[in-house]
Amino acid sequence: MMEFVKELIASYGYFGIFFALVGGIVGLPIPDELLLIAVGYFAQAGQLHLILALLVSLLGSIIGISISYILGKRLGLPFLFAHGSKIFLSRKKIERAQTLFQKYGSFILIIGYFIPGVRHLTGYIAGISNMPFRKFSLYAYSGAFIWVHTFVLAGNYMQWWDLRRLNESILAHKFLFGSIIGFIIISSIACYVLYLNLKKRKLNRQYDT
Repeated sequence: MMEFVKELIASYGYFGIFFALVGGIVGLPIPDELLLIAVGYFAQAGQLHLILALLVSLLGSIIGISISYILGKRLGLPFLFAHGSKIFLSRKKIERAQTLFQKYGSFILIIGYFIPGVRHLTGYIAGISNMPFRKFSLYAYSGAFIWVHTFVLAGNYMQWWDLRRLNESILAHKFLFGSIIGFIIISSIACYVLYLNLKKRKLNRQYDT
């Protein structure tokens, strides 16, 4: 992974990071989270500018999920079932993403970034479900912002780790980073939904009186 990122940066710079994330979000077999952590690490090492690396990573993620949304909206579920396997989106993964989308609604566009195998499909499912683009972009782009900053900044704080052991360190801590941030996001959403419900009940009581 480190050799891949080093070659990517050396040969293509920020453009390589951008297109790798676009392809990864669309469904190509690119280890997005590992890439983001490595980008953060190389920014700390002075090979990338941190702010520019964040902006490029965010833009690549946004463009990638927007492409997925447009393809899902225009081509529909039958096309995705028929041809999704060509970009490593199996029928099982698609059905799993559909179930999560039905269960969590728009919020899956945020938390889906932290769920392996779901991040690549939420845009497609949102498009297939004819979600309004304004609503889609609000949730999907917010999720991209949180996801990108989580892993790039995590990599940026790895300066005390031996570069030769970075691959092992990333793999060991990837799940931990995702779990913690995912828990925070889900808890925040749950509290917000609870707040809205309580507020709605309070208003209903005022109207009843």
